[in-house]
Formats: sequence, C-alpha cells, structure tokens
Amino acid sequence: MSEPSLFGPPPPDPSATPRVSGHVPLADRMRPRTIDEIVGQDLLLAPGRPLREAIDRDVLQSVILWGPPGTGKTTLARAIAQATAARYVAFSAVLSGVKDVKQVMVDAAAARQRDCARTVVFVDEIHRFNRAQQDAFLPHVEAGDIVLIGATTENPSFEVNAALLSRSKVFVLQVLTTDAVTTILERALLDEARGLGTQAVEVEDGVLQAIAVHANGDARTGLNLLELAVSVVPDSEPRRLTREHLAPLVARRTLRYDKSGEEHYNLISALHKSLRNSDPDAAVYWLARMLESGEDLMYVARRLVRFASEDIGNADPQALVVAMAAQQAAHFLGMPEANTALSQSAVYLATAPKSNAVYAAYNEAADAARRDEADPVPLHLRNAPTRLMKQLEYGKGYEYAHDAADAVTGMDCLPPALQGRRFYRPTDRGFEKEIARRLEGWREIKKKRQERADTDER
Repeated sequence: MSEPSLFGPPPPDPSATPRVSGHVPLADRMRPRTIDEIVGQDLLLAPGRPLREAIDRDVLQSVILWGPPGTGKTTLARAIAQATAARYVAFSAVLSGVKDVKQVMVDAAAARQRDCARTVVFVDEIHRFNRAQQDAFLPHVEAGDIVLIGATTENPSFEVNAALLSRSKVFVLQVLTTDAVTTILERALLDEARGLGTQAVEVEDGVLQAIAVHANGDARTGLNLLELAVSVVPDSEPRRLTREHLAPLVARRTLRYDKSGEEHYNLISALHKSLRNSDPDAAVYWLARMLESGEDLMYVARRLVRFASEDIGNADPQALVVAMAAQQAAHFLGMPEANTALSQSAVYLATAPKSNAVYAAYNEAADAARRDEADPVPLHLRNAPTRLMKQLEYGKGYEYAHDAADAVTGMDCLPPALQGRRFYRPTDRGFEKEIARRLEGWREIKKKRQERADTDER
C-alpha cells in the first residue's frame, strides 16, 4: 500500500533510468541517486568518515542534517534510504501536523513489533515543526522504533528541541565550492539520460564557472540557471552558450539571507568584529552584504550606534555623533541612497581608536547595583526643596563644585560601602588618554582636600 499523500514519493531505484520529462526541472532530474554521486561533501561522505561508515554498515542513528539550501540535505536523505534495509518514510514539516506524525510513529512501532524492522523517518525543514510536533518523535526515537533524519537550514541549537537534539547527531553540510558546483554543471551538460547531453550544446570557456559563482554554493540554483541559459540559445548550428547569453540572466545575484535566521546573526557578528578589529575593508564588505540582501536599514544603523558606545566610547566621542548622523541620514534617505551614509559611518568607526572602558564600567556598576546592598543615596547628595527635607538634613554637607578651584571638591559621591571603587578605567588610546590624565589629577586634588578636611575636623 502506498503512503498517504502527505508523504513524499519513495526514492528512485538507482538501477533504473528515470523518465526525462519536460515538466521535471533539470535540478530534480540530476539529483544524485547514490552516496557516491554526491559532490562537495567529502568531509562527511568520503570513505572512512563516521557518517559514511554508519550508512555503509546500515547502523545509522538519528541525525540532523544542517546546511544552506542546495547543499544536498534532501539528496543525502534519499541516498541513505536507498542504502538502508529499513522501511523509509519521508514527509515535509510544511504539510504535516501532530496527528500525521503520531500516525507514522504508530506504524513504525507496529512494523518493529511485527517484522523487527526499523523505520527511517525523513523530515524536511524540521525547524518548521513546533515544539509539540517535535515532542511527538521523542519517545519513539528513545525506544528505537525510528531513526530520525531531520533536515534544516536553521541552527538546530535554536530550532530543535533540546531533548531531541541530545538524542541526535548533527552533521553540518558545507556550502558548495565554486569548483563543486561547476562539476555538477558539467555532469548535467554531458548526461544524456537525465541531463542536457542530447541537446549537444557547446559552452564557451568560463561560462560554467560564471554560473557556479552566481549560484553562490547552491547546486539547485546553478542547475536551474544552466537550464534557463541553454533554453535561450538559438537553435542554429552549432548551438553555443556564450557569456552574452548568460549576461542578462545574472544581472543581479540573490544573496543568501534570512533576516531572522542564522545568516542574519552571522553577518552582523562579522560586521561588528571587523569594526572592532579596525578593518574598514571587511566592515564595508559585510555591511554591503547585509544591505544588498535587504536588511532593515534601521537595524544596521542601531548596531553602528551601539558599536560607537560599546567599542569606541570616549576614545573618540565623535564616533557616537557620526553614528547618530548616519542613522538620521538613513532614516531620511532610505535605500539605496543611505548606503553611503552607513558606509561612511562604518569606515569612521573602524578607523577610530578603540576602547570598551565605558561598556565595562557600566557592566561592573550594574553588577554592583544588583549584587551589593543597595545603600540609600547619601544625605549630602539629596536635594532639599522643602522645609521638612532640610530639617531631615537633606543636602547637608554638599559641596558646590563651581565654588572650588578646578571645580573639584573632596566630596565622596558613592554610597559609603562603595567608596573608593573605580568602575570606569580609561585606556591610553585616543581621547581617553586625556581623560585618564584629568581623572588622575582630580584624584590628587580630592585626596588633598579630603586630608585637609579630616585635619580641620580633628
């Protein structure tokens, strides 16, 4: 009996020649049918590697396949299905609910009791399952009724239940290199059974490499583009695919990006760390990657403003001014005009002297505020706008700084329990070197005036 319609079709028989149909995209026709046909994942699938050994020996345990689109997650799952003697069920997280999952689990448990047969369950886009749906797998994975193969483009640490993740091995599929995608394109061009071999199309040198670069590590994108490019080549003899045919098809590349996913956080991390390391070239590159992918302007602007305080601070107080000006310009202009304002800000921040002293000072002060006893504000620091407050000695002992030479008094402004604590420790970089000089001078003045006050009291 065939599986219900929500399940994917059974994997193809590798010994059979698939029927080539004009309605079947080249990327589907060229999908590898065996492990050995998979290109670009040698770190996982080369002979002797743990995953390859588990597949060849048919002892695979539950796994999560994590990688960008077009790297071969679904293909690998289908190849595993061909290599295993286990019962195989595939379905998509997009189309299935908890009821569907539970029915598969019931069937798997029955098959194990009846025939001692394992069931390999492949879940495409497992990150789209909610927690309840993922929990439905857990007891059956623990009992050994199923071997779960989940495929996801999102970081499993955030998208897969911790309990399920702890019972699975995560394998990371790498972005395909340009050479790997080129190899896949060459195969498609020559394959007469499934590919474009019967069309006898010649290809100008460098065209396949250009398609591979445009594909950006996604084999499916590369094959789709090759199929489209071949379709626009005139039928005149000889048929020859040139750069001229390709140019209008690759005028703009779609960059891999997800505003709420892994790549979003990877890119903003790269931008922030490039700025911190005073690398303006890398900073502008990562900024461009984000903007050209459609990232929200205000998100980028906010990160630059944050960086100006967190990683530059008073080493260059102008950095915050520049970052805020860029934020205002981005808000006023929008894209694409705002790209230069944000780039100007990024270059300024990258080339400014760096200090995290303000950031560290706040964190240390906040830690003290949370952890230590919250002493009341000393009376001499309190305002006394009413007669009662004056009677309660609010403001008593306050020393007005402008009445003192150098505008510095010997008055302590921290609570008694924290007197003498230093939260802000300026560096010797940029303007903070001048701040450090000032603070040291003021400390000497305060110390002398405190000593004089103590002497007068005695």
